[in-house]
Amino acid sequence: MAATTATTSSGTSDVAHNHEIPFPATASAAHLSCAGNAQKAPLASLPTRTFLRSLFLTSAMASPLLTPCLLLMKLLVDSPSKLLRPSSNPAMDYLLRRTIYDHFCAGTNEVEVRQTVHEMKRLGYKGVILGYARESIAHVNQCSHQETRAAVLQEQQQQAQWEEAVEEWKEGNLRTLKMLGEGDYLAIKFTGAGPLAVHSLTRSDPLPPPQIKAAIYEICAAVAAQKSRLWIDAEQQVFQAAIDSWAVDLMRMFNRPGEITKEDTPIVVLNTYQAYLKRSADILAGHLRLARKEGWGVGVKLVRGAYIAHDQRDKIWKTKEETDTNYNGVVRAMIEGNYPSSSTLRGTGSELESQGPEDLPTVRLFVASHNGESVAKACTLYQQRRKDGRKTIPVEVGQLQGMADEVSLGMVAAGGHAETKPGVFKCLAWGSTEECLHFLLRRAVENQSAMQRTKDTAQALRGEAWRRAVAFMRVWRV
Repeated sequence: MAATTATTSSGTSDVAHNHEIPFPATASAAHLSCAGNAQKAPLASLPTRTFLRSLFLTSAMASPLLTPCLLLMKLLVDSPSKLLRPSSNPAMDYLLRRTIYDHFCAGTNEVEVRQTVHEMKRLGYKGVILGYARESIAHVNQCSHQETRAAVLQEQQQQAQWEEAVEEWKEGNLRTLKMLGEGDYLAIKFTGAGPLAVHSLTRSDPLPPPQIKAAIYEICAAVAAQKSRLWIDAEQQVFQAAIDSWAVDLMRMFNRPGEITKEDTPIVVLNTYQAYLKRSADILAGHLRLARKEGWGVGVKLVRGAYIAHDQRDKIWKTKEETDTNYNGVVRAMIEGNYPSSSTLRGTGSELESQGPEDLPTVRLFVASHNGESVAKACTLYQQRRKDGRKTIPVEVGQLQGMADEVSLGMVAAGGHAETKPGVFKCLAWGSTEECLHFLLRRAVENQSAMQRTKDTAQALRGEAWRRAVAFMRVWRV
C-alpha cells in the first residue's frame, strides 16, 4: 500500500503543537506523542499468538534475512515447477500458511475471513477493507503490447473461457461483499477479471468490455445497496490509464444522488492515486474538476505506491523525500479544501502546495499509509479544522494487516471525541495461498523499500515484548 522509492526514513515532521492523537514511541514517531494523554500501550491488545508471529516476522524483515527471503518469494511466484507451487505441494502450502500468509492475509475461505474481520473489529477498528487477492501481473518491456496482441490473436477461440473468468471474478467479489458490513470497504482489482480485462487495460481502452462493465455495475449496485463502499486498487502503469478511466465512469454513475443511495452526493466508489508517480496530483486534480463540472463526487484513496518492482521508473519520483512531499501535500490540499498540483513541488523537505481558492466537489479521502508521520499530519490537520469549525472533508485512515500495527492501534487507542477523529481501518486480503503469492511478494518488497519504517515497527514490538515480560514477572512475584 505504501511502497516508496528509497530506503531512508521520512523527512522531519511539521506536526502542529496542539496535536490531539498520541502515537506510540517508535524511533520515527516518538516526538508525535501528545503529552498528558495517558493511554494503554497500543500493542497490548494484540492476542499473544498474533503478537509473537508479528514479533518474529517483523524482526526478520528488519534484518539482513529479508534479502534471501525476498529472493525465495520471487522464485515461488515465477517458478513453473509444481514442487514450488502451494496448490501442488501441501508441505509448501503449510509452510507459507503458518508464516507469512497468516501474518498478511485474512483466510482462504469465508469462515476464516469472518473470524479475522471479527477479530479486527474487536480490536477497536471502525471497519475493514477486504479484497479478493487474485490478480494478473504484466511483465513490462518494449514488446509487451505487441506480445499481448499476438497472444490475443492466437486465443480468439477462448472467448468463452475469458467470459467465464469475468463471471468468476464477479461472483468472487459479490461473495467477498457478503463478508462485510455497513461502512466497510470492498477492494477490487480489475486484472482479477482475467485475460479479457488484461487485454483491454493494456490497450488503454477508455471503457471496459461489455461483459466486465455489466459485472462491475452489478458489484457497485450491490455495494451501494449494502451501504458499504468500493475502492478500486491501483495496478501497474501499463494498466493504470485505463483503470483511471473506468474508475471515473463508475464514480460518475454511482457517486451521485440516485434511487439506491438516497444521499445528497454519496461516495460509493473510490479510486486509488499513487503518490510515487510524478503526475498523480495533476491526475487527481483533473478528476476533481471534472466531477465538479458534471455534478458527481470523488472518492480518493491515496497511497504511495506498491508496484515499484514492475513500474516504469521514469514516471516515479527519484527520491523517497519527493514521494513523501507529494503525498503529504496532496493530503493537506484536500483536507483544506483545495486542488493539489505537482507543478508547485519544490525541493526535498518542502511540501506540495495547493492551487488557489476553488471549491472542491463532494469528496472523501482515505489516507492509506504506514508512515506514522504522514498519518499524524493528516489527523492533526483534520482534527484542528474540526475543532476550529472550519470546512473540511470526511477523512479515514488505514493500514494493511500485519503492517504498522503500532500506528493503527495507536490511533484506535487515542483519546478525543470519536466524531472529530478519522475512522481507523485495517486492509485485508483473502484467497488461497497461491492466489495471494503476488500480494505477499509486494509486502516483502514494500518492507525492503521502507526499511526504516519496518525497523520502527520491530522496535515497537520489542518494546511491547519487554512490557509484557515485566508485567508477567510482577504477577509471578505476587
